[in-house]
Amino acid sequence: MARLQIGKKIVKYRVQAADPERAAGTPARDGRARKDATGKVVWMHEKLERPEVLIGSTYKIKTPVSDHAMYLTINDIVLNEGTEHEHRRPFEIFINSKNLDHFQWIVALTRIISAVFRKGGDVAFLTEELKAVFDPRGGYWQPGGKFMPSLVAEIGYVVERHLQTIGLMPAPEMDAARRQLIDAKRSEWEQRHRQQDAFAKSNYPEGAQLCVKCNTAAVVMMDGCMTCLACGESKCG
Repeated sequence: MARLQIGKKIVKYRVQAADPERAAGTPARDGRARKDATGKVVWMHEKLERPEVLIGSTYKIKTPVSDHAMYLTINDIVLNEGTEHEHRRPFEIFINSKNLDHFQWIVALTRIISAVFRKGGDVAFLTEELKAVFDPRGGYWQPGGKFMPSLVAEIGYVVERHLQTIGLMPAPEMDAARRQLIDAKRSEWEQRHRQQDAFAKSNYPEGAQLCVKCNTAAVVMMDGCMTCLACGESKCG
């Protein structure tokens, strides 16, 4: 290496970072990259420019704690469009409501979530963080018997459902044996309490307890064991 003579005083410097795309030399993992017009692989990152047209899905959130509904829109960007590796990823999120009481934290939340979406990588952790938020004033019950600990938690459930729809998160599935067991238990309970439950509005027997796993009022005593008729959770394993 040639020797370099520096005749001036060094007042500042910077370290040149290596290009991760050039250093890797391999296609992006888990479908997070797309190819441009020249065929070059481009990673999903925060500097990726927003296309003029995005695919969007809007979800309506109606809660008993507010007179006005909330509309949550998630726009997706299509990566590897037109190739065998075509893949959708969330790019931005918007929340709109007539209720201005939540305006400040809604704007902050949408900006943070959108920034995480544009970072790329695994964004599924957002759903667990949002669902873990509890309102100190208490949550509310959805139609059908599902308990929501807060409005933020319901936003987390909506984001989770969207990620499952586009394939970024696996949808929870129940094996056939457990599904058959639940159906048999539910049929037996309904036959035993047909008269009492004849006018019940809930999808599950009246007096059912709250399940700690799926937050649904569907836990009943069957064969000496507390069993959830929604997800199959049982104290007896």
